[in-house]
Amino acid sequence: MEQTRRRKFLVFGNEILKDDSLPLRLLGRLGRRFPEIDFRAFDPNENLEAEGRSLDIIDTAEGISEATLITDIDLIKTARVYSMHDFDLGYSLKLLKKIGYVDSVRIFAVPKGMGEEDAFRQLAALISSNLS
Repeated sequence: MEQTRRRKFLVFGNEILKDDSLPLRLLGRLGRRFPEIDFRAFDPNENLEAEGRSLDIIDTAEGISEATLITDIDLIKTARVYSMHDFDLGYSLKLLKKIGYVDSVRIFAVPKGMGEEDAFRQLAALISSNLS
């Protein structure tokens, strides 16, 4: 009997920074709302390329006013990289796509500074409408 693979969402954030911790604070609620999905806190220093060729990611983003689905990683702005501290998610995704390790990426982005209730409601609706 073939086992069905559960869909996996990698959840990014930094618990220390309030503006960057929103996705991590929503982790438990999202897991209860979508028990068929494996929501996993993911450290940006882990091997992202080992997570598969198609990635579903939840992260915070600047420059948006509501939860937004980003599928074109070329739209992600990246800063110059001077040290490993400058090597962020956007840069990692662009590099992995360029070298052929990633085929598609869906980033379910929540705005920095959004309240937890609004973020959960909008993110849940966005995930529901994109589960197919």
